[in-house]
Amino acid sequence: MKAEITPQEYEAFKSFLQDACGILLGDNKQYLVKSRLRRILEENSLNTLGELLERLKRPGRGGLKETVIDAMTTNETLWFRDNHPFRILQEKLLPEFAERNSMQPLRIWSAACSTGQEPYSIAMIVEEFRRARPGKLRDVKITATDISKSVLDVARKGEYEMLAIGRGLSPERQKQFFTPSPNGGWQIKPQIKSMVEFKELNLLERYMLGKFDIVMCRNVLIYFSADLKKDILTRMHATLNPGGYLVLGASESLNGLPHLYEMVQCHPGIIYRKK
Repeated sequence: MKAEITPQEYEAFKSFLQDACGILLGDNKQYLVKSRLRRILEENSLNTLGELLERLKRPGRGGLKETVIDAMTTNETLWFRDNHPFRILQEKLLPEFAERNSMQPLRIWSAACSTGQEPYSIAMIVEEFRRARPGKLRDVKITATDISKSVLDVARKGEYEMLAIGRGLSPERQKQFFTPSPNGGWQIKPQIKSMVEFKELNLLERYMLGKFDIVMCRNVLIYFSADLKKDILTRMHATLNPGGYLVLGASESLNGLPHLYEMVQCHPGIIYRKK
């Protein structure tokens, strides 16, 4: 990007991004836009953000649009992020569903899963629960979704560099659930990988995923406007089975939907049960 982003270009790009995927860029994030889109502009021989926006308006530019959204929505993640949700899953939710629906499959949705650390962390917790309580929760299916094709490609492969492995994963779990790969990385073991199915999904679009017992939607709603957040949470409610649970991020809260969800204090941590 050879020119600085003008205020007009930045406002126009903010509108494009919100319309395309719901993300609401804050003020003074020009540096983030510039750093994430620099390579795309170079590859398309564009000098300014305005030129990119003009190119995006042309017919048949779906591939470029996807590339821009991918660049702006790709976020770093880590294993067992924030810890509390995984403790709640292990100590409260899995035991409850093991007793409540012993013959029924348990279905979990990991929304905005990025490169797969969250759904694979969930699968590890499930596997540890099964080992501690043989015969329980024999049928668990985890659906993991993200808007970004590139992060889903990484997630499906299930192979991570040592730097990524070290972010939140204990040596004990690394030894239990991963094997060394020939190129120096670490490959997640088949019994964990087989539990998770990855799908491309824009949270603003229809959810054709079926019904779930637990929805993990963490650290993504902070990027949406209040109206879009309410819409997403309402539609997630419709995907939950009776008595199902919604788990949000540590800095996120559920406001304005008391008719849909009941707050459950977990000390520490809060989750929400479908009414």
